Amino acid sequence: MHAVILAGGKGVRLRPYTTALPKPLVPIGDQHAILEIVLRQLAGAGFTGCTIAIGHLGEIIRAYVGDGSQWGLTVDYSTEESPLGTMGPLLTMRERLPEHFLVMNGDILTDLDYADVLRRHRSSHAPLTIATYARKVHIDFGVLTTDASRVVAFTEKPSMDYRVSMGVYGLTRSTLDGYTAGLPLGFDELVLDLLKDGNPPHAYDFDGYWLDIGRPDDYDRANAEFTSRKSLLLKGA
Repeated sequence: MHAVILAGGKGVRLRPYTTALPKPLVPIGDQHAILEIVLRQLAGAGFTGCTIAIGHLGEIIRAYVGDGSQWGLTVDYSTEESPLGTMGPLLTMRERLPEHFLVMNGDILTDLDYADVLRRHRSSHAPLTIATYARKVHIDFGVLTTDASRVVAFTEKPSMDYRVSMGVYGLTRSTLDGYTAGLPLGFDELVLDLLKDGNPPHAYDFDGYWLDIGRPDDYDRANAEFTSRKSLLLKGA
């Protein structure tokens, strides 16, 4: 099994932590970087190969990870010379990827079974599988529904339930056919194109632990929770 880790972003929202370090290498707990945790999880799930898409401060990632042998993985790299969006980096490495592979952001903490996501993707025959997570948003105001300047409904401080993308995907290589390497391609654009073509993605619903480390508050929470979650995230550690 093969995975692609997207690690080329500048981590602007996580500054000042990412001023000198790429976001996937910010430390969690006393001993581990986020990217190390992800690589150890992939190896533990049975993945043997990994391509890391690097850009901003990418040489630091390359120096840290090397060839991946310390985790039992074969790691290679794809360098993003200019911003290509979420899915754009895959186009530049398309020919060296297997027909079905995992794609994930390099800045998430989760106990998601990556191997099961890829197995379910293969069996679904869908072009794309999106790991999803339930979120609830509380609205702090009374919400009005209006029609022609008339209030027709009112809800006091409602909650909204919805599912969000976890930043982990199963992808079939042929799904990228028709897109041009070197041009930006966002996850949103790919999903909208698939929906327009009547070829919808498959959803992999997950209700375990997931934290997207995108902002300083998220990073602080990750460090606060890591000690109690370590045995869950790094089984056998």
